[in-house]
Amino acid sequence: MQSRRADYAGFPEYAGQYRLESVLGSGGMGVVHLAASSSGLKLAVKVVHAQHAVDPEFRARFRQEVAAARRVSGAFTAPVVDADPDAERPWMATLFIDAPTLSERVRERVLDAGELTRLAAGLAEALRDIHRAGVVHRDLKPSNVLMAPDGVRVIDFGISRPADSDLRTETGKLIGTPPFMAPEQFQRPREVGTAADVFALGAVLVHAATGRGPFDSDSHYLVAYQVVHSEPDLTGLPARLVPIVARCLAKDPAERPTAEALIAEMRAVAYPTGEDTQAFIPQPRRPVADEEPTHQRRQIATEEPPAARRRRIRPALLAAGLGALLTAGAAGGYLWWAAGPDGPGRPAAHASADPGTAFTPWSVSPGTPPVSCSAAGDGLFCSGPGLAAARLGRADGATAWAVRANAPSFGVSSSTAPSYAAGAVVVVAPGSQLLQVLEPGTGAERWQRKLSAGTRVVTADPYVVTVAADGTVTALDGAGGTQK
Repeated sequence: MQSRRADYAGFPEYAGQYRLESVLGSGGMGVVHLAASSSGLKLAVKVVHAQHAVDPEFRARFRQEVAAARRVSGAFTAPVVDADPDAERPWMATLFIDAPTLSERVRERVLDAGELTRLAAGLAEALRDIHRAGVVHRDLKPSNVLMAPDGVRVIDFGISRPADSDLRTETGKLIGTPPFMAPEQFQRPREVGTAADVFALGAVLVHAATGRGPFDSDSHYLVAYQVVHSEPDLTGLPARLVPIVARCLAKDPAERPTAEALIAEMRAVAYPTGEDTQAFIPQPRRPVADEEPTHQRRQIATEEPPAARRRRIRPALLAAGLGALLTAGAAGGYLWWAAGPDGPGRPAAHASADPGTAFTPWSVSPGTPPVSCSAAGDGLFCSGPGLAAARLGRADGATAWAVRANAPSFGVSSSTAPSYAAGAVVVVAPGSQLLQVLEPGTGAERWQRKLSAGTRVVTADPYVVTVAADGTVTALDGAGGTQK
């Protein structure tokens, strides 16, 4: 998103404590400025137009926008950092996301089938997050979708409302953008629910694939008529997406899928054979004895230590050594470990050593990298695309249990190894902002917490610590997730 200098008359120099540096864009409600916090965090600050600031009803609407944005801040939106809806010129500061809008991207070129599938999955995830917070967006359109490298972000909650709002101040008003409005927004605006956002998602996908809407016309009035009475034009959509988009654009809200159901449908589109997460669970593979390349399997000459000098390796040291070894191995999607009669954890013996002391290394080859692993407690835990966590046996690499990510990780570019705190496995699945704490023995979820965008997670046993994008540090009890 390009910015320009704030050189227009009437623009304030500050919004609260934030100096307004340049203009990102403007609309009917106000102007969005680029700003920075005292720590250097880049922000997008929306300042209401002066003529609207004196309108009590408009102020109430802006106050509702701030409340809605705060309720849904997370992985799929721009988190609210600060706001003052009661200021002389009301304003709201959100985290600045340096990415083009979908409308800007489509002006360059329409999306191909793979990009469209990822967009559909990302928007479905975003709507699920928004609807779970009890909010209906009501204005999902290409200019309100940011195409960030790590996934889409839905912005501008200016006309959103709580799902249980009675809309008394909006009776008789048509609110939305006609090409992306659902039939009920024209016919029964007081009855608009989450299904209207799903209708808009379908229209957005048609626009992304073709550069036009499913009910396009030169007149907004004719667009409105066609939305209510005509069938959508889905020409140009990839064939595998046509049935899904057609259901999104159903005239009857009850016939449209929920955002949750859409996520499952997009998984079926992305993995038509059903081999989704299972493809990422490592399968044991024993190496051929005479094929042990030195760049993959480190061979160390050892002497059999006297029995009197043998000591049991402490678990902490064993875990540390295994973790270091796996850090190198996992980078290439290839892991190995040695097991033998004395138990796991010994290096593979050189061929010249006593055969009785030799250990047989094992290896696993994950289906789709990147995969990251770490050793914790007495287990080996890995995560990767579509996989929240899996436990492997150190002796043979067999999968003891695996937990799928809650949603398909479309476009994941990196993964983070699980960590350990309070006797549990701590993981943030690749491509998600969901912190999960799992039982190491079974993989059962102990507790979970939704994270805001940009949040990092570290462990300081027995605590799980989150560091938010605005610098807020929160310590959580690893046993139950309560804040300390």
